[in-house]
Amino acid sequence: MKPPEETPRGYGPRTLRQDGTYNIERRGIPRRRLSNDAYHHLLNLEWRWLIAYIAAIYTSVNVLFAGLYLALGDAIENARPGSFQDAFFFSVQTMATIGYGKLVPRGFAGNLMVTIESVLGMVTVAVLTGLLFAKFSRPTSRVVFSRSAVVSTVNGVPTFIFRVANQRDSILVEARMRVVLIKAERTAEGATMRRFHDLTLARAETPLFPLSWTVSHAIDEKSPLFGLPPEAWKEEDMEIVCALAGTEESLAQTIHARFSYAGEDIRFGHRFVDIISVGAGGRRIIDYTNFHDVVPE
Repeated sequence: MKPPEETPRGYGPRTLRQDGTYNIERRGIPRRRLSNDAYHHLLNLEWRWLIAYIAAIYTSVNVLFAGLYLALGDAIENARPGSFQDAFFFSVQTMATIGYGKLVPRGFAGNLMVTIESVLGMVTVAVLTGLLFAKFSRPTSRVVFSRSAVVSTVNGVPTFIFRVANQRDSILVEARMRVVLIKAERTAEGATMRRFHDLTLARAETPLFPLSWTVSHAIDEKSPLFGLPPEAWKEEDMEIVCALAGTEESLAQTIHARFSYAGEDIRFGHRFVDIISVGAGGRRIIDYTNFHDVVPE
């Protein structure tokens, strides 16, 4: 353990990646099997992996039933003897309840197997329909945070500033922003702990969010950032996490967006390039081309 007089460190990289995902590895917790939490697991997969899972499961089930039909012997009328291809596509037709009429079950065993597969197919379609609808209807944010934050002087006070914008045409209503400083601190007993400090914002919410939003925190005597020299922002284990929540107007559902700024992401003595102008007819224009750009004060 490091001496108490040293700067408390040891928590390593940031807690939150800049894409909003957690940079955390969990250990010591029994890993739940996929069968115990399959719905949650599939719902959180990327679309490409979800489609791949569905295709793999669908193909595997039909291969299994094709093998069972072949094992029954002459269970499919009009199928070529021992043809796995005919048995596989007969299984596909049965599971999807297509029933073209050329390949039909023969005998009690064949009809029993068709009954089992038909029930399984109906259940599978019902589950996949619910899963795909839930995933497709989940609200996702198209909120962009500036890649860098700045510390510049506003009304004579050093101010931590970043900006955020809504990339969708629809409007976010009742948008709320919360900014938290996560810092490694040492207790009087010498233990290192991760502390969370709320940063008071000049404006923590906005009724409408159609353009960009410049979020600022005054680094005064009440701020947990007060008195920190620029080099300390990089040397100490500290991170500023920003969380936005708002209601998507067209969907009437709440969306969330997260972002993280570490010491290397903060530019001192800089300001953001102005990106809002007024066009013909008094219409406001926001130019995302320079959204992330900063210039010296």
